[in-house]
This record gives sequence, C-alpha cells and structure tokens, in this order.
Amino acid sequence: MLRTPSLRKRMACWLYEGMLLFGVVFIAGYLFGTLSQTKHAMNNRHGLQAFLFLVFAIYFTWLWSKGQTLAMKTWHIRILDKDGLPVSQARALARYALSWVWFLPPMVIAWPFNLPAAEVAVLVFGWVLVWALLSRFQSRRQYWHDVWAGTQLVDVQKKP
Repeated sequence: MLRTPSLRKRMACWLYEGMLLFGVVFIAGYLFGTLSQTKHAMNNRHGLQAFLFLVFAIYFTWLWSKGQTLAMKTWHIRILDKDGLPVSQARALARYALSWVWFLPPMVIAWPFNLPAAEVAVLVFGWVLVWALLSRFQSRRQYWHDVWAGTQLVDVQKKP
C-alpha cells in the first residue's frame, strides 16, 4: 500500500522547494533581463512574470514526469498518478496549472483593493495554511489539487 507523506513532511518539502526556486528565478530573471535588455526591475514586469510562469511550468512538468524534484528527492516523496504509475507530462502540466490554487485565490482577492505587499503576504500565508489543512478532509490526506489532477504524493523512505 502506498503511504501518503505526513502534512509536516509535505510542507517541509514545499518550503525547501521554494528556497531552491530562488536559483531558478535568479537564472531565469537574468536571462530575461539580458535578452529583453530590461534596465529596471519594474520595467517589463508583466513580461517577466509570464516568462517565470512558463519557466516554472517547464521545471515542474519535466521533473514531476521524472517522478521527483530535488526537494521531493531530499524528503523521500515521489509523485505518481492515481493508479501508482509514473506521471505523464500532460498530467504533470495539469497538476502544475491546478497547483496555482496555492496562490491565486488570495492574490485575486487582494488585487482590487491594491493592498500593500505585507498584507498580500499575510493573505497568501493564511491561504496556504488553510489549503494545506484542507488535505485533512480528503480520504487519503492528499492535497485537493492532486486529487483533481489524478496524482498522488507517496512516501518512498526506506524503512530501517
């Protein structure tokens, strides 16, 4: 039987993934700035955001279709489809699109109010906490975007 990693383990992996993405953002941002000859960070901001969205899509789709990102490998978590088979690139891309549920709702709520960055950060953090805890109401304790994408996170740590 495939075992779902604990919420604590999945969130630790999620935070570590976020730290690793700083490197991806740095390289992608440098490449975008160089190719577009952007002189100031606020110029062409929407272009950079779209480019990063695409880079993240490629990063996650490719690594999830291989089974793990570096953070997932570190925390002994693997992604499989609902039948326990490796995830296809199409399913990985669907999971990527659905995983934006982690961030989009608070950002959409904050947008019309033109809130300062600190308040948006509080909204995002609060929603991330709520979204993570909602997995407790799913029968296998998977995140809901995994259920919708037909994927599952499994614990692959070898027992001593």
